[in-house]
Amino acid sequence: MTVRAVRTVRAYRRLSVEERRAQLLDAALSLFAHRAPEEISLDDVAEAAGVSRPLVYRYFPGGKQQLYEAALRSAADVLELCFAEPRTGPLTGRLSRVLDRYLAFVDEHDAGFAALLQGGSVVETSRTTATVDGIRRAAAEQILLHLEVPAPGPGPRLRMMVRTWITAVEAASLIWLDEGKQPDAGTLRDWLVDQFIALLTATAATDPETASAARAALTLEHADGPAGLLARRVIPVVSEAAHLL
Repeated sequence: MTVRAVRTVRAYRRLSVEERRAQLLDAALSLFAHRAPEEISLDDVAEAAGVSRPLVYRYFPGGKQQLYEAALRSAADVLELCFAEPRTGPLTGRLSRVLDRYLAFVDEHDAGFAALLQGGSVVETSRTTATVDGIRRAAAEQILLHLEVPAPGPGPRLRMMVRTWITAVEAASLIWLDEGKQPDAGTLRDWLVDQFIALLTATAATDPETASAARAALTLEHADGPAGLLARRVIPVVSEAAHLL
């Protein structure tokens, strides 16, 4: 046995159960990031991790299905963290940072992200569907926290507005991938922030609870920030429809 082989064996044996499992999940996520799940075999994962196929089965006796679900759960944990943001400063700034992290994840995992959200995979199950839905709900809950609605909490109109925006972000991300990641991520982020402001203000027009949340959020905004810039762009458009007033 060569010195290199001895070192490899020693490194292999040094890994704990948790470390080895994490290594296999990292390898699987790397593959799922750029190829649809049905295109990936356990041999591919074993090769990417530099281990044998039997070792993959030892950690994931349920085979590819179990490995995919575990990798999906791992990706979901990362995605949910994308929406965690301190509740300080202008709301649009917080949303911008959230979207920067989210779009960076989408960019890194392109094909895998599309397969994850579009469904239709041969390894899709009720558990994987629940995991994806859990990401959406967790993201919506994080956004609702930033609106700081007093007890008993946000009502149906405000909740629907936020979940509608989360759906729009998801759809825009998929279209962005389909369009070759054009426009650039920064432009997409700014547009999605504008979408949030527009949905918030439109809902506020007919829902007192949302109106209260919108007023509180807008008091923290700056004239040269996203909300101020959007207002100045919209006013000339609206003024041309003065006959509607």
